Amino acid sequence: MDRTLIIIKPDAVQRGLIGRIIERFERRGLLIAAMKLMQIDESLAERHYAIHRGKPFYEPLIRYITSSPVVVLVLEGNNAIEIARSTMGATNPSEAAPGTIRADFALEIGRNLVHGSDSPETAALEVPLFFDDEEIVSYQRNTDPWIFE
Repeated sequence: MDRTLIIIKPDAVQRGLIGRIIERFERRGLLIAAMKLMQIDESLAERHYAIHRGKPFYEPLIRYITSSPVVVLVLEGNNAIEIARSTMGATNPSEAAPGTIRADFALEIGRNLVHGSDSPETAALEVPLFFDDEEIVSYQRNTDPWIFE
């Protein structure tokens, strides 16, 4: 089972889209292993987005992600990263496939509603930024045999 970090960003929280976004991941069959509502502080935001330090959008990104509460999740499943990213859609909503979260609910790249880890290596770095090991619960659902071969 793969794990991925998902952040339901401030724009989605403010627009009341938390449930609709989580539902998309659950309908695909991904398991919620951890979830919390939180306010990201500047220090955590800087660690999370360290790869973008020095880019023109870095400072606005830090201000944005710390501007309102977010919901963070750890999702598990076979190919969880790939499945989550295809469910979210392209980073730029105007390029996202119809039926994806970003195509259905977003208009601009700077307000694209959701973040997801882009690789197993990134997920391994991101998950511990937001969750301690004891906060992540792996379990079997009765429906798993109907979802996974």
